[in-house]
Amino acid sequence: MTEISNIRNLYFEEGKSITEIYRITGKDRKTIRTYIEKEDWNIAGEPLKSESTFTKLDPYKSEIDSWLTDDKKAKKKQRHTAMRVFNRLIEIYGDDFDCSYRTVAGYFSVKKKEIFNGEKGYIPLEHIAGEAQGDFGDADYYENGKKYSGKYLNLSFPHSNKGYFQLFKGENQECLFEGLLNIFEHIGGVPPKIWFDNTSTIVKRVLKNGGRDLTDDFLRFQTHYNFESVFCNPNAGHEKGNVEGKVGYHRRNMLVPVPRFNSLASFNVALLEKCEEDAMRKHYRKDSNIEELFSADRSALLPMPRTRLDVSKYRTVKTNKYGRFYLGNGLHEYSISPRYSGESVRVKITANEVIPLDDSLRDIVKHERLYGNHKQQSMKWLPYLKQLSRRPGALKYSGIYQLLPPIMNTYLERCDKAGIGQVLQMIATLTELSDFESAVKTVENALDYEVIDTDSLLNLHNRIHGDFVELPALKLSENVPVMAGLSTDMSIYDRKLKSSGVLV
Repeated sequence: MTEISNIRNLYFEEGKSITEIYRITGKDRKTIRTYIEKEDWNIAGEPLKSESTFTKLDPYKSEIDSWLTDDKKAKKKQRHTAMRVFNRLIEIYGDDFDCSYRTVAGYFSVKKKEIFNGEKGYIPLEHIAGEAQGDFGDADYYENGKKYSGKYLNLSFPHSNKGYFQLFKGENQECLFEGLLNIFEHIGGVPPKIWFDNTSTIVKRVLKNGGRDLTDDFLRFQTHYNFESVFCNPNAGHEKGNVEGKVGYHRRNMLVPVPRFNSLASFNVALLEKCEEDAMRKHYRKDSNIEELFSADRSALLPMPRTRLDVSKYRTVKTNKYGRFYLGNGLHEYSISPRYSGESVRVKITANEVIPLDDSLRDIVKHERLYGNHKQQSMKWLPYLKQLSRRPGALKYSGIYQLLPPIMNTYLERCDKAGIGQVLQMIATLTELSDFESAVKTVENALDYEVIDTDSLLNLHNRIHGDFVELPALKLSENVPVMAGLSTDMSIYDRKLKSSGVLV
């Protein structure tokens, strides 16, 4: 009622227009007009909303209820909003869905109150064009059917309320720098000032005088792109409240339901485009849409440097006798090649890849970077298979034999000593054609057919993993005559050939 009284005073006492009141209060114009024109303020005249009010939604209520029930299994910040429910119903039913957003929001509010608490409000702030705020959020996703508890970097521009974000498997310097670079390159410039938390990826320690002792890598990144970094007071994330809100907005509107995709890199490209589409909506407080306001932000951006900064990390590792090494506090094991066993090797580490390099700094193999506080292994078999194919006699004494899948060992044991090198070379070729798992599947089928020659391996692989169309059996119509005396006994042909003198 204090807000309502203030709006009515601005209109009736101070003579402000509805547009001026909208700019002062941020309230929707329709709401302001309702408060001004309303005459009956009896509480009894305002019946409480009940579920029965939303009868038009009856065909869709069970589906909405199931979404909200499933939300119990999702993270608190990755659940449906009324707008997301409304948009999903439109996506599913198209023109057949004829309920308004107000109806959906009303029903959603009733259901949500049964499970969730209301959200707190924050005081709006004015910001200089071009200034940005950065922060990470948490979100689950599936890549190639595998579930990840990921992180996503958000960069928001409070002046326009435009925001961008990029999804990663973790939250480290490589993810921070790669995410910022992807956004900088997408928008074609660098914010002159960016606000951050006191995260350990940037700040080594907060000094007594309020200064920050920054990590060398971040200082190098900041210097290269020439922006100023500003940091919130410890435990005061609300000081960059715009990006705090944007973290939640991106999750609710672009990461619900939990996304599923085949390529994280492709998904991140699509996310930037979604952020552009999202900017076509009205600003929540200003009398313009977000994209129009962002033109001022864009004009204030610093130019991109001519050279892209390599934000990878480089480490020198010592390999074990199998040519493998460990990262992630010894929990994550990666392979290189038996050729590099017991050697020091330079390794390039990005947000999503781990790449051992040879003496000329060329890639030896590429691994998907492992994340998580548990033991994991990434094995690239091709270098091992090539090495073994050159020295097949050392197979059982190399230590690599025990690392191979049991089905592969069973197959190799059936090969003769003279041909085992060629078989190993063929398995390496099949691995190059597709991947090691596909090669193992081919070997498994070869065991079923009891074939051990390389031609059979290649043909089986092409049949299993190639683009072959399986044709149905040919069915003859009833009017096609059956040939009398037709036999599948091939000895008949031998006798005919002998009688004619062709076959001796």
